[in-house]
Amino acid sequence: MAKPIMAKATAVWLVDNTTISFKQIADFVGMHELEVQGIADGDVAQGVKGFDPIANNQLTQEEIDAAQNNPMHKLKLKFNAAAEGEEKRRGPRYTPLSKRQDRPASILWLVKFHPELSDGQVSKLVGTTKPTIQAIRERTHWNISNIQPIDPVALGLCKQSELDAAVQKAAAKKAAAGEVMNDDERRKLVSTEQSLGMDSEPKIPTAIEGLETFTLSGNSADDEEDDHSKGDYSDADSFFSLPEKADEDDEDEDKAKG
Repeated sequence: MAKPIMAKATAVWLVDNTTISFKQIADFVGMHELEVQGIADGDVAQGVKGFDPIANNQLTQEEIDAAQNNPMHKLKLKFNAAAEGEEKRRGPRYTPLSKRQDRPASILWLVKFHPELSDGQVSKLVGTTKPTIQAIRERTHWNISNIQPIDPVALGLCKQSELDAAVQKAAAKKAAAGEVMNDDERRKLVSTEQSLGMDSEPKIPTAIEGLETFTLSGNSADDEEDDHSKGDYSDADSFFSLPEKADEDDEDEDKAKG
């Protein structure tokens, strides 16, 4: 059901100027009944000026009278033809002034971790323009050296469900185009719930890729020859014994000296 504009100010006016129950007012403006009661007690909305729904074409006097006479009557917003289809308006989302400085960081995060998202999808998620997205993609943004990527969900610029929906749409579009995706891209193209539920896959470091079938075992015949050439050094005498040729050379030297 459509809600009135300036809901809290409208609730203040209804509390001050009518005898409508707190529950009726809460249902009409989309607030909690205890919050409306807090307005009546002066604990909530202090300093908020009441907003007349009759003068602003949101309620009729007959509707207010019917609600005052019947506690079960639900207030209905007056039909406004100019507001028809207003909730389905397309275009970039409105971003509060306090969060607009965070948009470049969220754009960089989306461009870095979800490059499959189109500029239009990024624009709708964080409420920005395509030239800004293009500048960050090409790293020509005037402040690109100081921008750090931050998740737009963490910044409050969009909901996790909206991000997941955009990622799923990009996944379907890429699959329809027949493009081949690697494991990392496939993980990026699933929702958060699916990604967290996946089993971790063991990966080989890039530095040793292609060497997974490499073995240190050589030719067994060569190994046997090496063992024989080394000799048997099981006891100390054989280890410290000198070659026979060396002994003959020593004898010749002794004869020459004698």
